This record gives sequence, structure tokens and C-alpha cells, in this order.
Amino acid sequence: MCRTLSAFPSTCLERAKEFKTRLGIFLHKSESGTENGSVSKFEWGSKHSKEKFVPEDVLGWKESFDHLLNSKSGIAAFRAFLKTEFSEENLEFWLACEEFKKIQSATKLASRAQRIFEEFICSDAPKEVNIDHETRELTRKNLQGTTATCFDEAQGKTRTLMEKDSYPRFLRSAAYRELAEQACAAASTSQSGRRAGECSHT
Repeated sequence: MCRTLSAFPSTCLERAKEFKTRLGIFLHKSESGTENGSVSKFEWGSKHSKEKFVPEDVLGWKESFDHLLNSKSGIAAFRAFLKTEFSEENLEFWLACEEFKKIQSATKLASRAQRIFEEFICSDAPKEVNIDHETRELTRKNLQGTTATCFDEAQGKTRTLMEKDSYPRFLRSAAYRELAEQACAAASTSQSGRRAGECSHT
């Protein structure tokens, strides 16, 4: 005999609200717990509660680095993790390059390119990314005739570095594992609730 929604410990709506609250984007690292010398848990807040989070999205972050980068909440989570390792400059540079490519004005493109170079690429830049000397010099030359692709080589190098180094650590972090468990539970409850709802109408 099919159970009704009231038979479940909580409704799908309540679980969804609970999950969204827990997933309200984190801006600070917690002070408790470490794993391999890095912070193992994130502090979850609600300052960005307007962001829409779904369990399937969270679980999808581990499918590929592209999936993570295509998710606004995934980028926010990854950025928070990188901040605990003091290495968020690579992601910030990658994001800056993505926005840079959208610029249509040649004048704005040139001025923005210079700012990006001074902030991330040049020696002693405040957020200097980890790229080799050849790539740094190639990027410098590219700025002499600025185009939307002048940072492509440097952006590709930092992306590869994040995918091979930071991304696996993010997936192994206690914070993501805990979040993935919550996502699994929320997804499972939602599916059970839908089945129960379908049965109740038969």
C-alpha cells in the first residue's frame, strides 16, 4: 500500500528549504577541524540566499571540472575552498578572463587587459598566478595588440593547474563530502516524496 507524504519524517518542501539554508553560500571558513593542514569545514551563511541551489547541481560538481565551472554555486563553493588554501587568485584570474572576452569595445578591452595583466600576470602582481616565464612573456606581447584572446594561453595554464591540483582536493575536502551527503539525502527524499504523491492521486 502506498504511503502518503505525511508518512515521511519531513516533506519534500521542508527538506528543500533545509538544504537551501545549509547551502546558503559560505563566505567564511570555520575555525574547527583540519584535514591535511587545510580547513575541513566551511561556515554556511545565508547572505546569498537568492542563489538557487539544487542537490543535483551539487552532486554534479564531482562529475567534471567543467560542470563545476558552469555552476554559479559551484564556483562560489570552489572559491571558498581556495580561500582556505590562500590560492584563490587562479580562479579569480580565470573568471576575469571570462568576463574580459565579453567586452565589445576595443578601448575598454585594452584598458581592462592592462588591469588584468597588472593584477595577475606581471612580476610582483598583487594576485600573481602561477604560470611559467614563457607564458608570462607571451601574454605581455599579446597586450601590444589587444584582442579578446590575448589571455587564452595564461588562462588555459591556470585552468589546467586548478583541474589537476585544487579541484581533486576540493572534492576530497570534508566540506564537500558533507555537502554531497546532504544533497544525496535531499534528492532521495524528493524522489520518494514525488512517488508518494503520485500514489496518493491513484
